[in-house]
Amino acid sequence: MKMTFIGAAHEVTGSCTYIEACGKKILVDFGMQQGEDIFENAQVPTAPGNIDCVLLTHAHIDHSGMIPLLFAGGFKGEIHSTTATANLCSVMLRDSAHIQEFEAEWRSRKAKRRGEPPYEPLYTMDDALGAISLFVPHEYDCEFTLCDGISVSFRDAGHLLGSSSIIITLTENGVTKKLTFSGDIGNIDQPLLRDPQPVYDSDYVIMESTYGNRVHEKPADYASALAAIIQRTFDRGGNLIIPSFAVGRTQEMLYFIRQIKAEGLVKGHDGFPVYMDSPLANEATEIFINNRESCYDEEAIGFVRRGINPISFDGLKKAVSSDESKLINNDNRPKVIISASGMCEAGRVKHHLKHNLWRPECTVLFVGYQASNTLGRSLIEGAKKVKLFGETVRVAAEIKQLPGVSGHADVNGLLSWARNFENPKKFFVIHGDAASADSFTQRLKDELGADAYAPYSGAEFDIASGTITNDAQPILLPQKRKPNNNNVYYNDLLAASDRLSRLIKENGGRANADMRKLTDIINKLCDEWQ
Repeated sequence: MKMTFIGAAHEVTGSCTYIEACGKKILVDFGMQQGEDIFENAQVPTAPGNIDCVLLTHAHIDHSGMIPLLFAGGFKGEIHSTTATANLCSVMLRDSAHIQEFEAEWRSRKAKRRGEPPYEPLYTMDDALGAISLFVPHEYDCEFTLCDGISVSFRDAGHLLGSSSIIITLTENGVTKKLTFSGDIGNIDQPLLRDPQPVYDSDYVIMESTYGNRVHEKPADYASALAAIIQRTFDRGGNLIIPSFAVGRTQEMLYFIRQIKAEGLVKGHDGFPVYMDSPLANEATEIFINNRESCYDEEAIGFVRRGINPISFDGLKKAVSSDESKLINNDNRPKVIISASGMCEAGRVKHHLKHNLWRPECTVLFVGYQASNTLGRSLIEGAKKVKLFGETVRVAAEIKQLPGVSGHADVNGLLSWARNFENPKKFFVIHGDAASADSFTQRLKDELGADAYAPYSGAEFDIASGTITNDAQPILLPQKRKPNNNNVYYNDLLAASDRLSRLIKENGGRANADMRKLTDIINKLCDEWQ
């Protein structure tokens, strides 16, 4: 029995773990890298055609997005997930394939003009459809036998419709071990979805750490906080652009806006239009509705039982075709535009940014995580100009983040989930950038007294003996150099940064409580300026 860490090891996307047990070769997730790639990933140590099955925690592309490439390479095994995850992947993997083909076609046209060979897409729509045909859906908490010696069950992780922690029991040569893959642990008290469900019994816990060194600062009332931003923007005569992940975050925004409209929280703009401009979001919203009985929380189910659709309302307009999308910017009324992608890296939101970023009366509101080296991250970090479709656009719109609207648990939520385990032998900390993964690993040691380890890609673990057989070291990838900024105030800021760095190093011997206090101060300062 062996486990090898492939992706999202000291990085926050591209999840993939490889298991060999009972004569089977298994992948837990096979996700796409998004944003900046810091470390070189090890390769899956066998050909795609030799993989027997994939166990998928949830449908987000950083967990599922490379499965069509696996199919293209010869994989023909089963893909096991919850029913809702299978439903969502049926649209998300097709959407990802469409983006791959579109971008390859666009790059090929440019390459042809330069006399260069055409680009090939990472995978095609046929590959996505082939992968979708391999899904085997399961309900939560219904254990099934994968093969002799391996049983699996899915527990609600509360992160996304259908998201799960995966519990795997392995028995080989008279040795039985239980592994729990956390998947992405959800935030508590989020709209629509249930809170993460605990797991109590496991030998080894493979756990995410996206916000392993951060605490969410929740507004007292999401709907009121969002209503205040809408009110201020509309009073200026502007549009509110919400770059939003089509699956999960978009449906949460619809939930809040329905409440805002029902309670009349925005004054003087009765019946304001809300455009949902994403074919994927439209399809995903239907899947949310169809899976309400198995995934909605009690509040959302309560609305349904009273005949109220919690993610629909008067004034909601769905744009499907590209022509419908273009017409949105011909509507001169103040409006809300919810459009993908959530990090502004692709999709229709870039067109809406081009039409609205330069207008000081407008607002761009970020409601989800922005990975390094993405357009969304640049905007929240204060970029004054950005490139959109080859054109430089001045950033004059108000740029805001709604704190606390996160599908991920913060460090306190992660620790709370981890405390449910009764004497686990070891925690493996993955799916977090280097600072977050290492910090959370230390918190597990300090506060739970746990044996915790944050592997780099390529690390190997013998499950039966409980030993790390390859403590892989990081291999850094070359990073893009950022241009120098000769502004005197920027240089002063860099000098202050150096001083802070020295202060941190000098405090290495202080009490943990003091270091945690300083960490919280720095994080709050960053949150303010972002």
